[in-house]
Amino acid sequence: MTVIVTGAAGFIGYHLAHRLLSEGRRVIGIDNMNDYYDVKLKEDRLARIAIHPNFTFYRADICDSAALEAAAKDEPIEAVVHLAAQAGVRYSLDNPRAYIDSNLVGFGNVLELCRRLKVPHLVYASSSSVYGMNETMPFSVHDNVDHPVSLYAATKKANELMAHSYSHLYGLPTTGLRFFTVYGPWGRPDMAYFSFTRKIKEGKPIQVFNEGKMRRDFTYINDIVEGIVRLIPLAPRSNPNWDRKAADPGTSSAPYKVYNIGNHKPVPLMAMIRTLELAIGKPAEIEYLPMQPGDVTDTYANIDDLREDTGFYPSTPLEEGLRRFVDWLKEYEEDNEPVATSATRAI
Repeated sequence: MTVIVTGAAGFIGYHLAHRLLSEGRRVIGIDNMNDYYDVKLKEDRLARIAIHPNFTFYRADICDSAALEAAAKDEPIEAVVHLAAQAGVRYSLDNPRAYIDSNLVGFGNVLELCRRLKVPHLVYASSSSVYGMNETMPFSVHDNVDHPVSLYAATKKANELMAHSYSHLYGLPTTGLRFFTVYGPWGRPDMAYFSFTRKIKEGKPIQVFNEGKMRRDFTYINDIVEGIVRLIPLAPRSNPNWDRKAADPGTSSAPYKVYNIGNHKPVPLMAMIRTLELAIGKPAEIEYLPMQPGDVTDTYANIDDLREDTGFYPSTPLEEGLRRFVDWLKEYEEDNEPVATSATRAI
């Protein structure tokens, strides 16, 4: 059977496609290769999976419904894992249209594709950002999330609502995954741990918001992928005990489910920076700044449902995960260091 992975050249998409291919599945990858961050990094990820005989890649935008249809034609689809999206909280403050197009119009196209193909299971990326102004910790999928603080978060909440409507109206099994601060090798350069590492190595100051008084539930990429892989065959069913008078947001009378995937261990931002310093072997120069619009002070995932339904508990320690990332980045940058020509070589 075949799994469609949208955003296959992205951080999570690349790792997931690699894992599925290693297990003998056929993967159709879709990505528009946009320039939100370094396209070469996306191309390098893609090159590592494109050599696999069971991988087919389509350079297409999810906003193009015809291109999506072409990618899925004549294939028995086991599942669609939808990871393509316009990411980033701060970017949404200045570029809202990108989020409306990709995260709303594009997601609508993916839902329509799954409906027409009668896909057995749609797994899609939501985000811990949907918790917005919630302060009850740890964040639970059974709590209401009606007060997002960024357009990015609002689009992810909208995705969950759109998915539920398709589950209810058309019986499409959908599972939303609220990812918590994913990090690791081949990660996104716009993420703090990535940009901090580069700046510390170069002796440049790093910008730390809210005077460093923040916590994040850092989740290593292998743990994220393990959770996704375990959930792919677990298409949700209608919950016969769902009570309309006390509506539980995490489940439904429709074949719909939402999970948190986090490490369940929030880490102070300053502790993460100290861990990076040790992994790099160099102290950070820090510029403290106020809280930024659209940001939140803490994230902390309740993963009881994930553990109960899959038996999986993300457990990679931050120290180990950051060390692996720093080692990968060193090797990657050495492999991609510009080669001096005769015209530029020092004499």
